[in-house]
Amino acid sequence: MTTFALATEARVILEGVRWQTYAGLLEDLSAHRKARLAYDHGMLEIMTPYFAHEWLNRLLADIITALAFGRHLPIEQAGSTTFRREDVERGFEADSCFYFGDQAIAMRGREQVDLRTDPPPALVVEIDLTHPSLDKFPIYAALGVTEVWRCDGQCVWFYQLGPQGYTPMDISVVLDGVTIQDIASFIERGRQTGRQELFDEVRAWAGR
Repeated sequence: MTTFALATEARVILEGVRWQTYAGLLEDLSAHRKARLAYDHGMLEIMTPYFAHEWLNRLLADIITALAFGRHLPIEQAGSTTFRREDVERGFEADSCFYFGDQAIAMRGREQVDLRTDPPPALVVEIDLTHPSLDKFPIYAALGVTEVWRCDGQCVWFYQLGPQGYTPMDISVVLDGVTIQDIASFIERGRQTGRQELFDEVRAWAGR
């Protein structure tokens, strides 16, 4: 067992964890925990976010929502919903994740998500302010997440799912035309102004 405890995140990574143990933790802790769990073939990560992590996570979620609103694109936020499939022995709880377009409309009002019949989120946001952590790309790929945005507090990266896994890209597919530079600029603006003002600015920019 390896433990990381810093001012931004606390992570515990365990090896040799059975699927039944992972599923049991999700059930036993569901009503009380703040930690996020990720599972990949016996590897279990338990992460508890601190303020810096959640501040950036919520900022990016606001930016993404404002972009969708500005484009009149249906959006549903799935937050840190648990997505898991026993048949591939993988599961995750994103920092933030989103459905767009027809899938967003189809997911409205759902109380549960079953990946045997429901689609995975189109976009996952991963805030990673400390290293090392469990590589979640194989998890996202196995569950069919179209796009992943990663941010380490300084830089942003976009990745698109293809036949060979995730490929870095400069322009978003799910939010067509939005670039890494755009998001980096919005994040910097978010460090300087209030959240409402930023939301209005991003929405207006997207609606041009």
